Amino acid sequence: MLDLIKKRRSIRKYAADPVPDEAIRKLLEAAMAAPSADNLQPWEFIVVQDANLRQQLARTHPWSDMCADAPVVFVVCAEEQRASHWVEDASAATENLLLAAAGLDLGAVWVGVYPNSRNEEHVRQTLDIPSKLRVLCLVPVGHPGESKAPRTKYDERKVHYDSYGS
Repeated sequence: MLDLIKKRRSIRKYAADPVPDEAIRKLLEAAMAAPSADNLQPWEFIVVQDANLRQQLARTHPWSDMCADAPVVFVVCAEEQRASHWVEDASAATENLLLAAAGLDLGAVWVGVYPNSRNEEHVRQTLDIPSKLRVLCLVPVGHPGESKAPRTKYDERKVHYDSYGS
C-alpha cells in the first residue's frame, strides 16, 4: 500500500485511449468505500465522458484545462444539508479514487473547485447539478501521457511527538 501511495502522482497529460467501463466502475467503488462521518455518505459522482462537456469543464478556471484531454472526468459532489462533514467525506472519496487510479495504472489529478463559488457555479451550470449538491472537485482520469517517478514528501521537520514543542 505504501508503494501505491508513493506511486500516486498528479498526472495532467493523457493518451487518447478511452478508460474502460469496468475501470470506471472500480474507481467509483473505491471512492464509495471511503470513510464517512456518521456513515452518511453524502457524496454523488458525475462521470463526464462527452467531449463537449469536458471542454466546458476545462474552462472552470486556469488550472482545469486538462479536463479537455482526459477521456473521463469525475465530478465529486456532496449534499451539504445531509452531512456537516461533507467536505471531509467527499475528500476521502476523492483520495480513494486517486489511489485506485494509480492502482489501475491510470493517471489522475485533483482539480479543486470548492470553495470558489464562481467555479462551483460554472460546473453546476455546465452539468445541470441541482442546488442541493456542492461541487468539491473535478478528477480527470486517463491513460498517462506523462511519467512521474514515485516519491514521498516526508519531512521530519513537520513531525512532532507528544506536543508541538518537542
